Amino acid sequence: MHLQKPKGEVSPLSSPAETTASTATEVKVDATRDAMVAAIRTTLGACVVETLVKPGDDIWVRVTTESWCSSIQALKDAHSFDYFCFLSAIDWMPSPYGRGEDDPSEPAPVRDTVIRPGYTGGDTRMQMLVRLVNSVTHLGINIKADVPNDSFTVDSICTVFAGANWHEREAHEMFGIGFTGHPDLRNMYLPVDFEGYPMRKDFPLLARMVKPWPGIVDVEPLPGGTDDENESPS
Repeated sequence: MHLQKPKGEVSPLSSPAETTASTATEVKVDATRDAMVAAIRTTLGACVVETLVKPGDDIWVRVTTESWCSSIQALKDAHSFDYFCFLSAIDWMPSPYGRGEDDPSEPAPVRDTVIRPGYTGGDTRMQMLVRLVNSVTHLGINIKADVPNDSFTVDSICTVFAGANWHEREAHEMFGIGFTGHPDLRNMYLPVDFEGYPMRKDFPLLARMVKPWPGIVDVEPLPGGTDDENESPS
């Protein structure tokens, strides 16, 4: 049975008490991920630089550069993060050439030169990022580490996850990062005499410097029509 309200009166979707309770529950707590981060801190100790839990979403753990390989080994052995998803690098330096969406025919905007390292912070321009998953619980984790500005080199994790071999080769080829202990850092995509690292923010994308991004173009006339046809007769 539905009771009708007098004309002009609107039924609220929830009572004030219900709204207050709902607001209170919006302060999300993820007990599973919080417990995992606590366990990881116990296992890795001083190797952990910073952590972040996004309730209901993901875990981020930043470790020291020196412990990069050993930390990933410990996460695999002690916490069963046994599925290697990917390895890549992040260049946090804003591009000196601006965004790809900038129109080269217009005056250059003011460039932002502040390095903002994202979740769990960072002290260098580049960082490593690895994604691991526990194949039983399906809990995932993101592991980050700073890449030294003076050497752009970290330890290889090929001995922990053989599948990281090609990922490290790609990061070496595209970002110029060296991996100590990697058996064969040959290029996979570019010629051996190619100069530069295309995924670095300071690598000039010449095609975008002489031609606007495809989305920055004048709207073309509809097929079958011309601008003259749209003009009113005199």
